[in-house]
Amino acid sequence: MKVVGFNFEEINAKKTNEFKRSNINTEVTFNDVAKTNLDFLKGEESIKLNFKFLVTYKDADNISTELKNEISIGGSILLVVTKDESKEFLKSWKTKELPKDKMVGLYNFILRKCSVKALQLEEELNLQPHIPFPQVKAQNQPTN
Repeated sequence: MKVVGFNFEEINAKKTNEFKRSNINTEVTFNDVAKTNLDFLKGEESIKLNFKFLVTYKDADNISTELKNEISIGGSILLVVTKDESKEFLKSWKTKELPKDKMVGLYNFILRKCSVKALQLEEELNLQPHIPFPQVKAQNQPTN
């Protein structure tokens, strides 16, 4: 399996409220898996996966409220796969799942691509980053 294409198709961000403390949830869902035709492939097939990446911010002090801030990114991944892998994807998708041995790599790929875009939007909307940044801490100086 090789990734040969990645596209953002929909990007939405909204900030409706300021929260003193936020509960932040990140979610990736797959909406569709379909076989596609690429003319240049010889002996291989291609699969298109549609996904949605969602970061939601809810008020940590008032969980019951429906008010939330949200970043939503929809897109697609184009994969080149063998005929057996293609059958495996399409068979798994009948139950709205992906092949277990492919899921981790696909989730990590989407998280890597979408987290960067989400961090840009969070900066522009002044939202708390959904992933922690590395921080430098001062070392204790020895006293003489």
